[in-house]
Amino acid sequence: MLGKLTGWNDTICALATPPGIGAIGVIRVSGNHAIDIINQIFPSKDLAQQKSHTLHVGLLQYNQVVIDEVVIALFKGPKSYTGENVIEISCHGSHYIQQQLLETLQQLGCRIAKPGEFTQRAFINGKLDLTQAEAVADVIASNTEASKKTALRQIRGGFSSSLQQLRDELIQFSSLIELELDFSQEDVEFANRDRLQQLLQQATIQVQHLLQSFQWGNVVKNGVQVAIVGKPNAGKSTLLNTLLQEDRAIVSDIAGTTRDTIEETINIKGILFRLIDTAGIREHTQDVIEQVGIGKSKAAIEKADIVVYLFDVNDTEPESLDSIIGNLQQQNKRYLLVGNKADLALPTQLTPYGKWNALFISAQNKHDVAQLQEAIYNATVQQPPNEDVVVTNARHVAALQQIQQSLADITDGLTHQVPGDLLALDIRRCLHFLGEITGEITHEDQLDYIFSKFCIGK
Repeated sequence: MLGKLTGWNDTICALATPPGIGAIGVIRVSGNHAIDIINQIFPSKDLAQQKSHTLHVGLLQYNQVVIDEVVIALFKGPKSYTGENVIEISCHGSHYIQQQLLETLQQLGCRIAKPGEFTQRAFINGKLDLTQAEAVADVIASNTEASKKTALRQIRGGFSSSLQQLRDELIQFSSLIELELDFSQEDVEFANRDRLQQLLQQATIQVQHLLQSFQWGNVVKNGVQVAIVGKPNAGKSTLLNTLLQEDRAIVSDIAGTTRDTIEETINIKGILFRLIDTAGIREHTQDVIEQVGIGKSKAAIEKADIVVYLFDVNDTEPESLDSIIGNLQQQNKRYLLVGNKADLALPTQLTPYGKWNALFISAQNKHDVAQLQEAIYNATVQQPPNEDVVVTNARHVAALQQIQQSLADITDGLTHQVPGDLLALDIRRCLHFLGEITGEITHEDQLDYIFSKFCIGK
């Protein structure tokens, strides 16, 4: 499979910085002929004679027409990002100059790179394994400190190295068991079953920890969906504005002002929380638009990781909350019961809500809103004791689940002393899914899908 992919021998180019006008733009060129192509438009020096990892200043010109004065960064393969000859051209940030340069490069034999093709070539040429390549996209997309740190650990190979030793040992056992098949008439045993049993126990625990880490990893990568719901005029939009510290939602004393969901994000302790302000939910309304908004509110509740149910302590009977809480519990939803406008209530009014561990705030006056943020964080974020290896990718989770099942099958086979050929099949199945994670075993269409989610210049 990889032998077929390494047949790529053309030269690609793309803008590696965001499009638009800026101080500079960077155009990346990669391929075996990258240096020869750039030499045709860079008369100042023969780049083939220059050392790798050096910078060169000069004019780019084609057909005796100057395109721009640039800085060229030269990286000769295999010591480059892609493993090929790579040149990065820092030109002025004019959109016209960038397009003129890209058109010139195409005339000289380059083609425009597909999304993620530079990183895909790095994977194919053995510079990165598949988990590290996927982490490159995660670093680019990171928008919190936690997501950045987790992605950088993946790039450094934390996840891959945690699986590599398991894969190496299973390969060794598989080869020994298959060797036994060649001597089936001799009734010999090359693979130590007790050592294999010990390895399976350790691997099962390791895979279980990796699967458990996905709860944290998914939160780090995708954030937490928080639905702010309640009856009309409970103060949901005021609470959203207070949490955001800006006037994002329209606030009015008129019930039913919010007709649609409003989504914004905040950062709490390095984790992204997606706040969804919903239309007030009430049973009877003749307003067709409000009915649509209520429908969207119920949909937001279904998708939310946690529901903040906001109620006005001055206008809500404690008994009326029983059905609300019952519905949330029936949906297996995490929720926080939050009494708003508590600054206008007497302490004795708040006592009946104590049986639900309700929090009390004043969204308008910002009283105890910080405690609410802390409660939302604590209710949804469970940081694993060991952050060194965290699974953030759903594709990895699916493969790990298959590995977990394969390990169970191998263990069961050892317990029941199944023949060596069946045991070898189970081990090969486990090795297959381990290889799918790191890319030793993969499919070209799967690679195309993974790398298509990258930006063009990466």
